[in-house]
Amino acid sequence: MARFIVVPQWQGSPSTRAMALIDGADAILGDLPSAASTRIEVPYEAGESLETGVLRASTLRRIFRQLTEELEGFGASERLLVIGGDGGVAVPAIGHAASDDTAVVWFDAHAALHSPDTSPTGAYEGMALRAALGDGAEGLTLPRGSVAPERVVLAGARAVDDAEQDYIDASGIQTLAGTSDLDVASAVARTGASRVFVHVDLDVLDPAHIAGVSDAQPFGLAPAALIEEIAALRERFDLVGASLTGFAPHAPADAVEDLGVILRLIGALAKA
Repeated sequence: MARFIVVPQWQGSPSTRAMALIDGADAILGDLPSAASTRIEVPYEAGESLETGVLRASTLRRIFRQLTEELEGFGASERLLVIGGDGGVAVPAIGHAASDDTAVVWFDAHAALHSPDTSPTGAYEGMALRAALGDGAEGLTLPRGSVAPERVVLAGARAVDDAEQDYIDASGIQTLAGTSDLDVASAVARTGASRVFVHVDLDVLDPAHIAGVSDAQPFGLAPAALIEEIAALRERFDLVGASLTGFAPHAPADAVEDLGVILRLIGALAKA
């Protein structure tokens, strides 16, 4: 059985609707098997930046430690899916799964490759993938070398800032754009890895298929195409962990409209 860790973190989001991520995470939790699910309590206070260049860093550091400690309680053979909240919760999840033989597939409309020095918002979510690569604020970053840039596949990104593109060009990260037939599995094969961690930010989907995201971007993936990509990854590689983030319904009652799509994605990620 898969295990689910739900982290309704909102402090890393740049959105004015960030606290809607709490409603989104709890709506998902309500449809997960209770015996296999753990909810990490996230404080309501925003926190201080502590001169890190990351907004709300003090609270984000606390949640980072809590999630890391929770993950350490699970064995390497257990299938774990971390559910946010904002995309920053993926970083400790990647750290738990990372090895010399692990690639990271990051499905997201945004690159999440800013550093504290380049970020226009100071929001940790926009730095999450870069933090997983070991570059970021202390207490919010994996040790350098946990994941090599050459073993990262960024899929579905269509809102990439110039500073992020410069990093992509210099780092060796593979990027895949388009709305179907991305062939992410072949991109992972090119990294030489035999294991894969998959992160899904729901804004990778086209707005026609999901309403409850904070910064919808046109020309995204259809749910069926995303599920096919995940299935192809599972056929060729050992899926050692996953995360799904970014559900921010406009009102709790609106969550029902999107939950069908979200639960299909969770099923694809958690499948034995």
